[in-house]
Amino acid sequence: MADALLEVNGLRKQFGGVVALSNGRFVLQPGSVHALCGGNGAGKSTFLTIVMGIQDRDGGVIRRNGKEVHFEKPSDALDAGISIIEQELSPVPAMSVAENIYLGREPAGFLGRIDFATMNKNAQALLDELHFDISAKSLMMDLTVAELQLVEIAKALSYDAEVIIMDEPTSALGEAEADQLFAAIERLKAAGKGIIYVSHRLSEIFRIADSYTVFRDGAFVGDGAIADVTRESLIQMIVGRPLTEEFIKENTPTEEVTLKVQDLNTRGWVRDISFEARRGEILAFYGLMGSGRSEVFERLFGMSPNEGGTISLFGQAVDFASPKQAIDGGLAFVTEDRKGTGLVLSGDVRANICLAQLEQLSRGQAMQSRLEADAAQKMIEMFGIKTASDRLEVSGLSGGNQQKVVLGRWFLTNPKVLLLDEPTRGVDVGAKREIYRIMSDFAAAGGTVIMISSETDEVLGMADRVVVLRDGRISGTLDRAQLSAETLVHLAA
Repeated sequence: MADALLEVNGLRKQFGGVVALSNGRFVLQPGSVHALCGGNGAGKSTFLTIVMGIQDRDGGVIRRNGKEVHFEKPSDALDAGISIIEQELSPVPAMSVAENIYLGREPAGFLGRIDFATMNKNAQALLDELHFDISAKSLMMDLTVAELQLVEIAKALSYDAEVIIMDEPTSALGEAEADQLFAAIERLKAAGKGIIYVSHRLSEIFRIADSYTVFRDGAFVGDGAIADVTRESLIQMIVGRPLTEEFIKENTPTEEVTLKVQDLNTRGWVRDISFEARRGEILAFYGLMGSGRSEVFERLFGMSPNEGGTISLFGQAVDFASPKQAIDGGLAFVTEDRKGTGLVLSGDVRANICLAQLEQLSRGQAMQSRLEADAAQKMIEMFGIKTASDRLEVSGLSGGNQQKVVLGRWFLTNPKVLLLDEPTRGVDVGAKREIYRIMSDFAAAGGTVIMISSETDEVLGMADRVVVLRDGRISGTLDRAQLSAETLVHLAA
């Protein structure tokens, strides 16, 4: 197509004996958002890394503005007007926001020295233009995960590229920050830019995308206009089969209180948090980024000091001073940053699953290999973790399978209360459904699930009750019969 910004045909890539991509096809038009859809392991990431020159291809053709190109390194793609917002953040923590945005291309001043004044001014102008409330002079280490994601977005846009790849750009964002991004995307479209948008959140795809392409098992499945496809048919294309229902919910809450929190304060601005969680219940915490949701979980799990308030577990007052005490008390905590705080990426599947049970699986200073292997295999089978071996490095698994490894680790501790912070972040619709099944089964068996979610549909689909936070305080508690998207957004904002 002569007017296409980017056209890819027959892209192939193989790693050893494993075919990661066998027929990658894609066409991006100017002034459009084109969603690249597919489950974990569909070949999307391989496709994008080849387009960006991060890794070489085994075959296929890439054309930029009708001219065949072959990028040997990322700088070649950048020079050709293609930039990427990667799913995995890679900030330099000790540097400022401006230094991260212009890393490697800092403006030069007198005697070739870095012109920090100009760099800070340009970075702040870019952040302001995007309506991102972040100071260019702030250190990256002082930012939240959501703010780091916004800086990464600003960095990609600072190249003034014509083709912009967004790989799960909202995975760490709340609804307010996502709205800022969507507004920026509309401005980019109006300027004639082309955006390749990758997201497991189908609601986003139907909101902002003009067209779609689906990959499955490393191959092109189909494409078309978003206006011509239904949510159900797109899901079927992605997973290869129809899903009778997206949410699995078969638990029945009881009146028995498992966890009672009264007037809890946390480090910072979170104050006077009071709620009850019951046996057999899925209780959701909802709110915008920065509302204090994760801080409450960290306090419950002994990760932050006692700043006031009381916690009762099974009718007994507790004050966990460390995660180990919380684990011994029956709590488990799946953090929102799976790769940053949930996994040891250089470790294998077995080691990651058994990480919270080292004392129980060792004798003295030595691990009992047979016990460790049996424990890992039990969780692999229970959660259907797709891995060639429990000795495979966990970084090689798909996002959905990585999340199952984290869940398997905590289920191995036999928890009574499961704290889940964004449990389906960055996983495909099929894996989401499996995680919903795990949550429902755990609650149905008498456990208590308390989850944080930024996805309104997920809260509406899974929660029995919802605690809404705003500016560090509870703005409302809703029973399932009271739930609606409008009510949640009203209370959160």
